[in-house]
Amino acid sequence: MTHALHFRRPVPGAERHGDGWTLRWEGTAVMGILNVTPDSFSDGGRHAALDAALASARTMRDAGVLILDIGGESTRPGAAPVPVHEELNRVLPVIRALADAGTVLSVDTMKPEVAAAALAAGAHLINDVTGLRDPQMRAVCADAGAPACVMHMQGDPRTMQRDPHYDDVVREVHDYLHAQAREALAAGVPDVILDPGIGFGKTLEHNLALLRALPELTEAPHPVLIGASRKRLIDFIAGVPEAQDRDPGSLALHLHAARRGAAIVRAHAAAAHVQALRVQAALNPA
Repeated sequence: MTHALHFRRPVPGAERHGDGWTLRWEGTAVMGILNVTPDSFSDGGRHAALDAALASARTMRDAGVLILDIGGESTRPGAAPVPVHEELNRVLPVIRALADAGTVLSVDTMKPEVAAAALAAGAHLINDVTGLRDPQMRAVCADAGAPACVMHMQGDPRTMQRDPHYDDVVREVHDYLHAQAREALAAGVPDVILDPGIGFGKTLEHNLALLRALPELTEAPHPVLIGASRKRLIDFIAGVPEAQDRDPGSLALHLHAARRGAAIVRAHAAAAHVQALRVQAALNPA
């Protein structure tokens, strides 16, 4: 299956058309996670030094990831907010160093100020876990001609896992994503990616229901991203308490998502995901 994402700014690997660019890819692509934070739930501090961050970025690029997702603020359950200046000090040096690396750069941020500075520094895409709720974030993306990943989250990172509740999790999450996509496009954002927000304000049962219902979401005209990498639901299912030991479960969840039409999976073990997805694609009927 061919997927596409539209930009109004130059993007590595994209085709020019009129005043825009379209990035196309076959099957399920990988968004590699590059956390430049001291407190992320599975790799906090690993990329705090610029050299370490750039080395990991090059490894993921060479492995074949489509997008590098750079994050300067942890959104793990219970995480405290980071000041704008601190988040900028973490992400901008990495973005500037990778701006000419030939890879699509995404920035994982909830702050319009950080998004604007990141796009000005050479990023191409904004990954907003608050789902573009803030009109300023929609305006930043629209002005820069940058698409955004619109994610569903009940509450915020500090409160989202305090007894999350839904009457119908699939309907409510899908309705929210479609409504936010319409608002973003109406505000001038060139395109959106939809992310049901696995692990963000959801119980194990909620997460499994959303993953099983993926075909309903992937029928939408927008690419769908699934980010289940190393998340706690793997511990609940398979008894793996340490996040860094959950890559096999992450692969299982993401291969399921790929078979159900996901356009992108967001992963820590990016090279392993690229390899597994290529093998799975080769096994599919022509």
